Amino acid sequence: MPTAGPEGNARLTALTGAALLVLLAVEGITLLSLRTMLSWHIFVGLLVIPVVALKLGSTGYKIYRYYTRRADYVEAGPPHLLLRLLGPVVAVTTIALLATGIVLIVEKPGNGVVLLLHKASFAVWVAALGAHVLAHLGHLPRALRSDLGGRNDVAGTRGRLLLIACAVAIGAIAAVAFLPLSTSWVHWLQGEH
Repeated sequence: MPTAGPEGNARLTALTGAALLVLLAVEGITLLSLRTMLSWHIFVGLLVIPVVALKLGSTGYKIYRYYTRRADYVEAGPPHLLLRLLGPVVAVTTIALLATGIVLIVEKPGNGVVLLLHKASFAVWVAALGAHVLAHLGHLPRALRSDLGGRNDVAGTRGRLLLIACAVAIGAIAAVAFLPLSTSWVHWLQGEH
């Protein structure tokens, strides 16, 4: 699918980031009471995986195009140096957080090492992601207005919105399919082991 160059790619990345902000805010709310909202925590955690994959893909595509010297991406320039250094930390900790979450769901309660890794990756991830979000927050409204406000000055608006909708739908289907695996955790947390 064509991305309409760096601007189309930037819009896809921003729209995907906005969708993730909403989903991660819901995930954050579940942390207020895991004992009562663990099923929701697991559901949203699974739901975000395809959306995260789309965000990593759009960002990775930009990096690939820039470093392979595609003229329009070189002209658009790289992100600020601090963001280039922070990006791999965000990506690696995101993957670690989601991967350990999946392992915890599949393995059931009792694996203290994986739970510790999940918590440790969360601690690093939340700090790195916070800095990442703050650095990009100022650009988000313009990017959202561009595609959501009906401005079709860059080709691919429908395609970008469809990609995000598909990622959310695939995540929701996966979350529903895997949700029965969360029952052992719910019982364990409620002291019914």
